Amino acid sequence: MDITFRFRAYPDEDTASEAWRHIDIHRQIRNHAVRDYHRSSRNDRPSRNQQVNKLPGWKQRWPLWKEVSAHAAQQTVRQIHNDLSVLKSHRENDRKTGRLKWQGAGEFRSVAYQSEGFNVNHTTGQRFGTFTLSKIGENIPFRVHRDIPDTENVKRVILKKERTGEWFVCFVVEADEPEKPDLSDLTTDNCVGIDLGILSYIHMSDDCSVDCLDLTDSYDRYARAQRKLARKEHGSSNWEKQRVRMAKAKRRIKRRVLDYQHKLTTWLVKRYEFIGVEDLDVTPMLETSQSAKNRQDAAWSRFVRLLQYKAKLHGVHVVPVEPKDTTKACNQCGVKTDKPLWVREHSCPACGHEDDRDLNAAKNVLDKALAEKGVSFVRTKHSFQVNVGQGLPESTPVQTVLPTSTRRHSASMDAKYVVEAGSPASPDAG
Repeated sequence: MDITFRFRAYPDEDTASEAWRHIDIHRQIRNHAVRDYHRSSRNDRPSRNQQVNKLPGWKQRWPLWKEVSAHAAQQTVRQIHNDLSVLKSHRENDRKTGRLKWQGAGEFRSVAYQSEGFNVNHTTGQRFGTFTLSKIGENIPFRVHRDIPDTENVKRVILKKERTGEWFVCFVVEADEPEKPDLSDLTTDNCVGIDLGILSYIHMSDDCSVDCLDLTDSYDRYARAQRKLARKEHGSSNWEKQRVRMAKAKRRIKRRVLDYQHKLTTWLVKRYEFIGVEDLDVTPMLETSQSAKNRQDAAWSRFVRLLQYKAKLHGVHVVPVEPKDTTKACNQCGVKTDKPLWVREHSCPACGHEDDRDLNAAKNVLDKALAEKGVSFVRTKHSFQVNVGQGLPESTPVQTVLPTSTRRHSASMDAKYVVEAGSPASPDAG
């Protein structure tokens, strides 16, 4: 598996200017390769290697392209086919996808070196290290806030310029995936189902919820920056300065949410060995919901991706499940009951079971995840085997999987507590 380490880079003015010029040349190579791909017959589209082999001919036609690293140019072309594979997988999952689009000046913001053309130097105990990129610059400093891998262990180096003007470098290394625990050894303490909520960010099947981040002040600052930008003359020096301020205000929101998600997911994979989570399709929810902005802020899709990524690092089972009927179905008897969004309590008309709406859904998520993995029992604190899962006549209801000390009403965990208790990892690195 690949792990990415992200560091803040500090190239000098000349190196930064040269790097940005190289990135723009890679943008041109990327756009031409996309055009060459789509202009080919549908039944005779060029492969990854065929387009890489066309690069020497393209460089003869456009001599400017010879000024960038050949290894980096090949990686730019390969990335196109990686993107095409992602689009294909989306279409196979019945998602609407378009074609790869032409990218204008400033839209393509990174350059990648694969296996060759780079070097990393770091003296242990120093705050800064240096890296070298072929044809861009040597001994470019970056801040060392965590241990960095040796050069021979780095598979890929990516240099990126953010819209705020900041530079970052990413080192991609390959690591062995830890072995996951045996499903037969699961206990009530290390299994959990997660319902992605609205009043709370997540609600877990062990009757604990985590509050959403309060981004009111950050959004107010962002709105003021937008209004000030609208009053500037487009393209003027003052407009550009205000655009950077607005980008920084938006970046603050993004970083707060991402940092929160990193620390929350790290806490979850360190606390549990088996996690069931809803696999939500957020796009239609954003298109039709009156609370679309709140759901976009929650970034649920990225939360699930981060959870799966952290699970690989820590050897934890994470099972995304179909969210259909997890809210409607009663966890005791399975009878489905429609509930409007404002109804926050589950009350089953068939068996009389009452529970918190999100807690009932989280238990159903855990039940589905265990059933999907074929787990018919888990162990309690006293190592007794109990059946779980709906559809089994003799099965004990899924809430027996939970600790016996679970309270009737949910315990709420403030977002600040999660941030304090989480991993000190950087916002954009695993």
